[in-house]
Amino acid sequence: MNAIISASELASELADQNPPVLLDVRWQLSVAKAAGEPPFDGRAAYAGGHLPGAVFVDLDADLAGPAGAGGRHPLPDVDHFGAVMRAAGVSADRPVVVYDGGQGWAAARAWWLLRWTGHPAVRVLDGGLAAWTGELETGEATAAAEGTFVPVPGSVELLDADGAASLARSGLLLDARAAERYRGDVEPIDRVGGHIPGAVSAPTTENVAADGRFRPAEELAARFKSLGASGTSQVGVYCGSGVSGAHQVLALAVAGIPAALYVGSWSEWSSDPQRPVATGAEPQ
Repeated sequence: MNAIISASELASELADQNPPVLLDVRWQLSVAKAAGEPPFDGRAAYAGGHLPGAVFVDLDADLAGPAGAGGRHPLPDVDHFGAVMRAAGVSADRPVVVYDGGQGWAAARAWWLLRWTGHPAVRVLDGGLAAWTGELETGEATAAAEGTFVPVPGSVELLDADGAASLARSGLLLDARAAERYRGDVEPIDRVGGHIPGAVSAPTTENVAADGRFRPAEELAARFKSLGASGTSQVGVYCGSGVSGAHQVLALAVAGIPAALYVGSWSEWSSDPQRPVATGAEPQ
């Protein structure tokens, strides 16, 4: 099964006898607070208009645990995650389509978590809500029936800090953040700027076109090959807190390249002053 689905394909599948469960995961990184702007309210945006039947899932509350030593978006409690998925109507024998406002990062986080916990058929709406041309409904939707999905963690590979450091030397570790954060020129969120020594800069924003849709699979494959994805070496990804990194893992999946995610990412790595930090444009 492809990791992404177009809006036209989704419209067709929603008319089938076994339509996919829809999850709305609208979210934005809360750096705007420092500028005095109100934080983005994903639930309010959802209530204002969402795909018919879609159930809202809160990234911070449901797709991550409390921020701390494990990073800003560590793994959620598995039992809580499973309960949220079942309440949303998720079952292992029914496909799931996840979407967000269009950036794709939050949807990719939900996609990755469902894959990691064993769901066999989950995809991301390519381009998100912005790509949808059908009708929307307002207010709060609930699942027509409780789902039966029981998470079984470990279905895809997960990296910890030590694993990420090792992979940066033995394989290919991609840093999905903006290039200026990788270099250490700026760091608006975490303790210090820079990157994991040996990691290669690969901003996830370069995987999509201007309309937010993924570039064709062959273009993505060529990009990752140019970054060092040889087809034989292991590939890993990290970002700031395991959200945009999930989007990079999704792009790699579209290109046919399996990759592991370091969920703690830079927010965990940089919180420990004993861990080495590289700066500049080179992996070092």
